[in-house]
Amino acid sequence: MSLKSTAGEHPRILLTGATGYVGGRLLKALEGRDYGVRCMARRPEFLRARVGTGTEAVQGDVLDASSLAPALAGIQAAYYLVHSMGSSGSFEEQDRIAASNFGQAAREAGVRRIIYLGGLGEAGKGLSEHLRSRQEVGEILRQSGVPVIEFRSSVVIGSGSVSFEMVRALVDRLPVMICPKWVRTPTQPIAIEDVIGYLVEAAELPLEKGSETFEIGGADVVSYADLMRTYASERGLRRWMFQVPVLTPWLSSLWLGLVTPVYARVGRKLIEGVRNPTVVKDSRVLQVFSIRPRGVREAIARALANEERGFAETQWSDAISSAGARKSWAGTRLGSRIVDQQTAETGLSPAVAFAPIRRIGGPNGWYFANFLWRIRGFIDLLVGGVGLRRGRRNPEY
Repeated sequence: MSLKSTAGEHPRILLTGATGYVGGRLLKALEGRDYGVRCMARRPEFLRARVGTGTEAVQGDVLDASSLAPALAGIQAAYYLVHSMGSSGSFEEQDRIAASNFGQAAREAGVRRIIYLGGLGEAGKGLSEHLRSRQEVGEILRQSGVPVIEFRSSVVIGSGSVSFEMVRALVDRLPVMICPKWVRTPTQPIAIEDVIGYLVEAAELPLEKGSETFEIGGADVVSYADLMRTYASERGLRRWMFQVPVLTPWLSSLWLGLVTPVYARVGRKLIEGVRNPTVVKDSRVLQVFSIRPRGVREAIARALANEERGFAETQWSDAISSAGARKSWAGTRLGSRIVDQQTAETGLSPAVAFAPIRRIGGPNGWYFANFLWRIRGFIDLLVGGVGLRRGRRNPEY
């Protein structure tokens, strides 16, 4: 069964999680293929500045069953990319309720498929709460009766991803690392571009047997230590790693919270998961999809190239669930950095609108808290600099 009509029209798609890392990338990919996309978010005002002109942004909350019917009306395929890992309470119970609400609403709305991104890991007693919950969500969605395409992914590597941010921060900041034994756990990292490729193709994949589960990973199986060494090699850094026999997930999460941008609350749940091997056992996905995944070195090189452009296209911390309860301001906290992103529309041309920005500094100083600009100049003067005396040769350059 394919969702494309006899006239060749694309299915109408609902995207949940568009404010998150994967969802934000997927949104641009779907818009680039001329899909009719509707994004659902608890606070759609955060989305409206990000979506294209033909994309809807509507209100909906997977924990509020009554809000889902309007968002799902007229939808043929729905992407389920939400989770509660950043919540301070029981994320497993919240994920169960959310998946049950969404599956039931999708069935009642006549949705013909749900596409879900979960996590790899062999089921059993040793599976972490995080990975067990991700797989449980897939099962709950299938119980709704709507056909589900579930992808089970290993570590995702890309500029702005939580895994890449962790590796980058650890390797960049620590020439010598005291590592717990989980650094030897095997994993099969996959580039964010390949994850998006799989998700896009799933929108129109013929489904002959109803629901399908696919394991996805990159071309290489490595340990977490190998992942850090490869990053160090790509950055031209020399790093030494020493393993210790005891370092609990709680201690590891505090360590991550100190030296990486990852919140300790999120880090603890991630660390509990890295003790589980996340390696593809069933490679059937390579026969069904056209994607040929990249290797670890290429994935890291691409992530680094995108990092050099400034801020990544999307970041793991973009999702409200990553930060728990979001404050009223619109920014994000990345470790010790606070990033405030604001958007305002103007009818002026880009050249005219940008001119005041080019005049910042010199005799103009700053447009806000200019006394700080003058303090900066005074400090420069005290340490032997020119302070504010020289000004600038051109008022706009």
